[in-house]
Amino acid sequence: MTTLNDRLTAELTRLRESGLHISPRVLEAPQRPLTRVAGREVVNLASNNYLGFADHPFLKERAERYLREWGAGAGAVRTIAGTLSIHEDFERQLAEFKHTGSALVLQSGFTTNQGVLGSLLQEGDLVVSDELNHASIIDGLRLAKATKKIYRHKDVEDLDRILRENPTDGLKLVVTDGVFSMDGDVAPLDRIIEVARRHGAVTYVDDAHGSGVLGEAGRGTVHHFGFEHADDVIQIGTLSKAWGVVGGYAAGTHDLRDLLINRARPFLFSTGHPPAVVGALSAALELVVKEPEIMERLWENTRYFKAELARLGFDTMGSETPITPVVFGEAGAAFEASRRLLDRGVFAVGIGFPTVPRGLARIRNIVTAAHTRDMLDRALSAYEHVGREVGVVAG
Repeated sequence: MTTLNDRLTAELTRLRESGLHISPRVLEAPQRPLTRVAGREVVNLASNNYLGFADHPFLKERAERYLREWGAGAGAVRTIAGTLSIHEDFERQLAEFKHTGSALVLQSGFTTNQGVLGSLLQEGDLVVSDELNHASIIDGLRLAKATKKIYRHKDVEDLDRILRENPTDGLKLVVTDGVFSMDGDVAPLDRIIEVARRHGAVTYVDDAHGSGVLGEAGRGTVHHFGFEHADDVIQIGTLSKAWGVVGGYAAGTHDLRDLLINRARPFLFSTGHPPAVVGALSAALELVVKEPEIMERLWENTRYFKAELARLGFDTMGSETPITPVVFGEAGAAFEASRRLLDRGVFAVGIGFPTVPRGLARIRNIVTAAHTRDMLDRALSAYEHVGREVGVVAG
């Protein structure tokens, strides 16, 4: 008989022997562009804090005010007694920001994909998903009874072929990330939506890394391509990256919101967000509209960092967004480069197989609006030295 200890030991041993065991770094200071890791000050290129909102005074002040006025917690699931008026106020604010009829906030981006896909898809439906979509989409689709097909990454012709070869009287859903989290590339939504409409399909966009980054005032990838008012486009996202707090959302028609309130299991069986979270999120949406220079700084920093990495000879895989991968080849090289960067005062995490394909292990960097030019230059200097040490760029 297998004991619990047997199972834990065997699985952990397997992870360690395959080089996939993770021991997360611990930040010893707030989530800022300069933080502390392993007892030293480091330039932080590892977080998703695109706009620098995670420790922003405006968000903290609003969070404190909501905490004092509304208490520490919601006290119940949203469908029983956990919906406070501030929850619905924020959802109306979010829908107005996204230019959709309505929005519903769930506990995280991960659970939002599970809840929405599980609520929409039924037996006899067809869902076609990009091969590099996020793990939360993959897991959400595993729970759905629909027929599932995968199309090659951003390959609109392959998508068209699959839709053509799989007719159905059920709902047809095309699912894609807006911005892909490992490569930093953008889905060609203009062409994807065109093909989807030709086959009567709905387009479902997970914009976790696009919201706050693309589109006017950070309204996202859908807005960037001009489809924000379309009823046949569902916008999914997280409130934990550019917005600096936590949560997920689904934005679309009023009927979509109503169905999710009644059918989305993560919404039905999880307590509502604490008031402080709602306050901080409300402040984040206000701030990005009120101060457009925040996004301007994000893109200025992004363009500079990418250009300098290219000048040094690094391969950034043609990234189009602040997500900037630097390729080191095999996982061991990426992990070693990450360790050496930390020794030089740069916190950037190595990523290898199976998260990314073999031979394309990389360090994923995320530039933010809060980085100064001096911080980026410090990081670039460290990259130059480490790249030469591990033989990725010429000495």
